[in-house]
Amino acid sequence: MIRSLDDPEFAARARDVEILGIDFDGVMTDNKVYVFEDGREAVVCSRLEGYGLRAAAATGVYCFIMSTEENPVVTARAKKLKIDCQQNIPDKVEAFTKVLEERGLSFAQAAFIGNDTNDKGVLEKVHLPISVSDAHEVLDTIETFRTKRLGGNGAVREACDAIAQARSGIKG
Repeated sequence: MIRSLDDPEFAARARDVEILGIDFDGVMTDNKVYVFEDGREAVVCSRLEGYGLRAAAATGVYCFIMSTEENPVVTARAKKLKIDCQQNIPDKVEAFTKVLEERGLSFAQAAFIGNDTNDKGVLEKVHLPISVSDAHEVLDTIETFRTKRLGGNGAVREACDAIAQARSGIKG
């Protein structure tokens, strides 16, 4: 079942969120990669995301990137945004569980933004599963709250702003 971020259930769940995991490729990027002759890669990210991440963090939400691949561009973007990142994660459920345990949190306090098959398991476990509007159809079979914006084009900002707005009444 796909729901909108405008759904009242989104706000109800967002109030419980203490941690937000974010996939990188296809969520923070437009899912395209530029490959240069020497093998270097480049991606396009939206500058909109920074304000949304700061808004969510201001309400007490810990935000971090979790990527299946390992790429210096992920590290550089996370550093620029001043958020943590985990890379080379073959099992996102296992890795997310470890982060929750380290922070004394549970999946009932967690949100995740994903777009593809490797995000499905963690999206099925978190309290607030979010997918970008151009997510792969494999995610259509599970419950997610879908952004209006495309991955890499402000989807993270949209989700973070909605979380911050829902939580501002309890943290503001």
